[in-house]
Amino acid sequence: MDTFPTVFPEIETPRLLLTEIIQEHLDDLFRLFGDARVTQYYNIRTFRKTEDRQIYLDWFRDRFHSRQGIRWGIRIKGEEGIAGTIGYNNFTPRHRANIGYDLCSDHWNRGYMSEALTAVMKYGFETLAINRIEAEVMPGNTASETLLQKNGFRKEGLLREWMYWDDRHFDMCMYSCLRRDSSYF
Repeated sequence: MDTFPTVFPEIETPRLLLTEIIQEHLDDLFRLFGDARVTQYYNIRTFRKTEDRQIYLDWFRDRFHSRQGIRWGIRIKGEEGIAGTIGYNNFTPRHRANIGYDLCSDHWNRGYMSEALTAVMKYGFETLAINRIEAEVMPGNTASETLLQKNGFRKEGLLREWMYWDDRHFDMCMYSCLRRDSSYF
């Protein structure tokens, strides 16, 4: 049974609307990924040129249309545009998925990402039939580690020099949450 949606799904939470990232969000993407605090633990260079934003929008769209991943824009109700993104960079139905997320720094520490993460995990387990959700975190990114642990993820260990980016190798901490561990939904 194919669990991948044919139409981009929207998810609503009490304070957020998780929506498709579209052309109208290009300036929001530039504001998000143009902030070095947001990209500090990310395997992308901080945006310096407006052309950078289209590359990521196209990548998000291509992942969805090729049925390999799904990335939502995080819209805070009552505000214009998106304040971040969250979603599955890749997934295998009935098996596992890799999750990623980011949020504009002026919205940190308000619980928005935890709210979005809970909704996306529920969608993954219930609708996409994923059994295991994984997240890789660069050592030192304590905010992300805290977020994951708060939302039921367990640290599995350190993947030594697991990521290769910008001509360097990086260690990554592996976190996971299994469907059977997600009983708090």
